[in-house]
Amino acid sequence: MKKYYLEESSSSSSSSSSSSSSYFVTSSCCNPMHKLQKNNASVILDASKYIEMLKQTVEILNQNISAAKDSTSQDLQVKVEAQEKGFLINVLSERSCPGLLVFILEAFEELGLDVLQARASCSESFHLEAVAEYENDQGQAEKINAKGVKQAVLQAFQNWRGSTQQQ
Repeated sequence: MKKYYLEESSSSSSSSSSSSSSYFVTSSCCNPMHKLQKNNASVILDASKYIEMLKQTVEILNQNISAAKDSTSQDLQVKVEAQEKGFLINVLSERSCPGLLVFILEAFEELGLDVLQARASCSESFHLEAVAEYENDQGQAEKINAKGVKQAVLQAFQNWRGSTQQQ
């Protein structure tokens, strides 16, 4: 639908006493302000569409991050039971994790745990069953609990995963 505008003509008449003005009708397609308004509206519409697309991209990326965090906990099962002077630690992954044992043993060392007995399988899947005690029993039992050991094992897994992805 075309809109029509009434515009005043700029006529330069020599008689200033005459106040006659001439008008002519223009359609909106010829009005330069209309084109500018249309361009501004188009830019705003394009920008809002782009913003919506960015919001959707951020949402998808957040879902992917969440799924990756969940897959880490699904890939590795860690069970830690507190014992009199240490812990019974079971770590299980359905896939082979070459090199993970080293990362876990380093985590035990950082916690001040001595591994008294361990059984590990790394062929088709990863399974570690270990009995660990405090290196020196001077207040270590109060500093480290089963939850802390589990967190250290999970962090060792994350460190291992990061090192394998870099290679």
